[in-house]
Amino acid sequence: MTKLKRAEYEDELARLHLELVKLQDWVKARGLRVVVLFEGRDAAGKGGVIKRIAEPLNPRICKIAALGTPTEREKSQWYFQRYVAHLPAAGEIVLFDRSWYNRAGVEHVMGFCNEQEYWEFLRAAPEFERLLIRSGVTLVKYWFSVSDEEQERRFQERLADRTKRWKISDMDLEARRRWFEYSKAKDEMFAHTDVEDSPWWVVDADSKRKARLNCISHLLSVVPYEDVRPAKLELPPRQPADPGYQRPPLDSMRWVPAKY
Repeated sequence: MTKLKRAEYEDELARLHLELVKLQDWVKARGLRVVVLFEGRDAAGKGGVIKRIAEPLNPRICKIAALGTPTEREKSQWYFQRYVAHLPAAGEIVLFDRSWYNRAGVEHVMGFCNEQEYWEFLRAAPEFERLLIRSGVTLVKYWFSVSDEEQERRFQERLADRTKRWKISDMDLEARRRWFEYSKAKDEMFAHTDVEDSPWWVVDADSKRKARLNCISHLLSVVPYEDVRPAKLELPPRQPADPGYQRPPLDSMRWVPAKY
């Protein structure tokens, strides 16, 4: 695999960031609702591409949904209910860092749901997504595919780097022991949910830089948008000083120590 040089990567990322801003402006102007799902192996780079997509965007428009372990109350609800609460309103984009497909992956492999719940999910998920699409939601689903050799390298890197150690959980370690079970679960999930109206798009994630650029470029190609030129802004003159106002002395404030 040809390595993408940092300068080339950063130049292309900057260009794509500008296009993402145009997409954001179009979504806001037209009142669109966009949902993007990111699924895949542990350490496949889902979080990295989500950060790069959200980086240039207004967090009030582009929101990240990364749900934790469901509460006892949520476990008693309709399965999709807690995800529905995070769906976008008009003029919003929501990026799901893992999604309702937890049931087809971790919940199934780890035994957190029973067989009836699992098979009902595989039957219901395409119908749920058709409901979203018919309601006007633009839905895009990505699966990040990473080789076992590259995943091993990233895990070792995380173990050696204290700043990345938090990225490895006990669940990740257990998933590593069940590599082939997860592979079979992914294949079964695709067989039931990779349908024409809400397909899975697979991202080759062995190269983080290429995966990010390819995913962003593809997202821009499947969500139609136009360049909505923002109104030209001019800074108004600053209010003149009030001769009767006296600012407090600087040494009366608690300043952060200037260590640098």
